[in-house]
Amino acid sequence: MSLLKWIYPGMGIKRWWLACAGGLVIFGLGLHLLLAGGERAAARLGGAALLAAGAALEFYALSRLSSSLVGIFMPVGETKFVDLVFRKTQLAKGPRITAIGGGTGLSVLLQGLKRHTSNLTAVVTVADDGGSSGRLRRDFHLPPPGDIRSCLVALADAEPLMSRLFQHRFEGEGALGGHSFGNLFITAMTQVTGDFEVAVEESSKVLAIGGRVVPCTLRDVSLVARHRDGSVTRGERMISASGREVAEVALDPSGSRPTETALRAIMESDAVVMGPGSLYTSVIPNLLVEGMAEAIASSPAVKIYVCNVMTQPGETAGYTASQHVRALLRHAGREIVDYVICNSGRVPADLLRHYREEGAEPVALDGRELRRGSFRVIVEDVVSARDYVRHDPERLAEIIVKIIQLARQR
Repeated sequence: MSLLKWIYPGMGIKRWWLACAGGLVIFGLGLHLLLAGGERAAARLGGAALLAAGAALEFYALSRLSSSLVGIFMPVGETKFVDLVFRKTQLAKGPRITAIGGGTGLSVLLQGLKRHTSNLTAVVTVADDGGSSGRLRRDFHLPPPGDIRSCLVALADAEPLMSRLFQHRFEGEGALGGHSFGNLFITAMTQVTGDFEVAVEESSKVLAIGGRVVPCTLRDVSLVARHRDGSVTRGERMISASGREVAEVALDPSGSRPTETALRAIMESDAVVMGPGSLYTSVIPNLLVEGMAEAIASSPAVKIYVCNVMTQPGETAGYTASQHVRALLRHAGREIVDYVICNSGRVPADLLRHYREEGAEPVALDGRELRRGSFRVIVEDVVSARDYVRHDPERLAEIIVKIIQLARQR
């Protein structure tokens, strides 16, 4: 019965199927005349005319049939549909990249990488306990959805309005005040499917993302920091707000296991990219999940760390580039970095003044200390400074793709 629906009135399909069939019949008659007409000129001329007419009708009918089908399955216009298919085909041939982190830094990275490949997996920290994510985490006992939502939107291929909807934050002082629609959507999807990881996957389909977004673990974990002065702070939000220099961080409870999807992506990747993002609260927490650092170290992928452009008050105040790398490797407990990407671009004076008032500075490039490591250092202008100082997504992605190409040649 489902096949019969294609001949319902008004579909704009039947006429072009019939025209295709007619074109084949006319083409067949022309071919028969040419083969059976012998040396007769009239037969050859008639056969050639029928062949041409049949081919023309077939071409026209197929083009109109394809337009009708495009209008049904992808109502965006034939030209845009062809461009979309071409782009998706090219992106499917791109390198396999696993990006590890959280927060704004990971979203910026994904925005650049998605223009080069659709073979992307974002492995996202789940230690966030502030804002909308923290409230939903406490109320519904699920991993925080905020960073995952931001990554979904960064990879989205849906209409801009859908992306804006997912990022929309409710105003007011009521129960919904401060919550983002995307966080609520993922929470609702978790209750419908009964599984947070499945909920993220289904949300990915709604936004038609190019790639995958997965939590690093499904365990309910909290981030705990020990400071240089010996004090201890519990909770990602409190660590960032403490203003005290971090000595080390750990997950509580320990022994959380990574998701199988994350491990498989790491082992099958051409590149594993860590950062940019808050060193102690976005990047390193992923490495503290049991087995994650080991998987990165044993993966045949090229391992890349993207150093931050600016220091972060309460986490990395006064840190140089080499101190960022040393902290990362110390928490990983093994060599997991082949390349370090550092910024050489200048920050505009007006923005720099604003950041300094908040206690942030450009990350100093101490090349001599950096080059003592077993990794290669890439120094490029990757800064984007408009309202905020961040990495330029496209420049950063181009450097990462070049590193992957270089690694393949070895």
